[in-house]
Amino acid sequence: MTLLAAFGLHAAARADDLSATEQKIVAAVQTRSDAALELLERSVNINSGTLNHEGVRAVGKLYRAELDGLGFKTSWSDMPAAMNRAGHLLAEREGTQGKRVLLIGHLDTVFEKDSPVQLWNRQGNKVRGQGVNDMKGGDVIIIEALRALHAVGALDNTRIQVIFSGDEEAAGHPIAISRADLVNAAKRSDLALAFEGTALDSQGNATGTIGRRASGGFVLDVKAKQGHSAAVFGQNGYGAIYETARILNSFREQLIEPDLTFNPGNIIGGTEISYDDQASKGTAFGKTNVISPTAQVHGDLRYITAEQGKRAADRMRDIVAKNLPGTTASIRFYENYPPMSPTIGNLALLEIYSKASKDAGLGPIGPFPPGLRGAGDIQFVAPFVDSLDGLGATGSGSHSPDEDLDISSIQRATIRTAIYLYRLTR
Repeated sequence: MTLLAAFGLHAAARADDLSATEQKIVAAVQTRSDAALELLERSVNINSGTLNHEGVRAVGKLYRAELDGLGFKTSWSDMPAAMNRAGHLLAEREGTQGKRVLLIGHLDTVFEKDSPVQLWNRQGNKVRGQGVNDMKGGDVIIIEALRALHAVGALDNTRIQVIFSGDEEAAGHPIAISRADLVNAAKRSDLALAFEGTALDSQGNATGTIGRRASGGFVLDVKAKQGHSAAVFGQNGYGAIYETARILNSFREQLIEPDLTFNPGNIIGGTEISYDDQASKGTAFGKTNVISPTAQVHGDLRYITAEQGKRAADRMRDIVAKNLPGTTASIRFYENYPPMSPTIGNLALLEIYSKASKDAGLGPIGPFPPGLRGAGDIQFVAPFVDSLDGLGATGSGSHSPDEDLDISSIQRATIRTAIYLYRLTR
């Protein structure tokens, strides 16, 4: 049985399942289709790479004007200068009815100011551009869905917060500061919705994201007795490189399970080694007739629940502790993004979203496999509220020169979102 079937979701749908007000909302979205595309074009034509603070703020200014016009109280949250990040756009409407909803997008892209990637480039129903899908398309969907509600008077007395972060692609450190606005907003909300691109299933149908794996990593340090290579495996022991190989292979043999991955990104070993964390680059010196006394591994670690992450770390520590003769090893872990675990609450949000889509004649929305999505801002709020992601535009090639967007997906996602928000805030 699929997750949708378990929650009683069915495929049959007709647009006339919408109320009279909801039909007006759909009409308001459709009327704005050309204008929505123009707003997207204006934002894409502003380079807003994470480190281009001026560009990030310019996109924020563009969106802020739109939200001001919809009756939101807006502000800009600056980050400390030492963090080298532009800050975030915050917007809020205060009311008393319906669910307290947090909407999440981001202003920055992976394409910095010197990027050769073209800005806006339309070809038929496709458009390419810097961040067009990841995620300025999603940002426009948020704004246009709210505009459609405003057009029919349905924003009145609602409790909605919007946060467009300025550093989603490379979160500023410390995380406790760069994500404080998100966390504080989540604590004043009943649910959170994020608008990263809509992923399609194998049949080409839209999905929703009910879970995303944690993004973190590990550093493995190995020490050994240095000596002549002629005595390797004997009185001088096995050396740091053999011990490193044993540990990594044991991880591969003993830790494999669904939604858990651990990838050694680089290995440095020899008589003398050095590593630059900022550049992810290292050097090593070692002669072939010398048993290497030191090695280091920097790796990626991803898991779907905190329990899975702890279980993996405990097992990795056990493996690291069973040293070959003449060696010692230690491992340390870090977490950049916490896991967004698939929960009953997240599935319930998907059910409501799917019904809104079906009632609008746009078909059901199924869950995307949680282990297949990368990290995103929604993960910082998921520990506090029920959450759903992947509600943005449809496209391909994110983070590449071929990043594109299906223009018609803007209207579809905006209709779904507007009806969804209307029902959540009644």
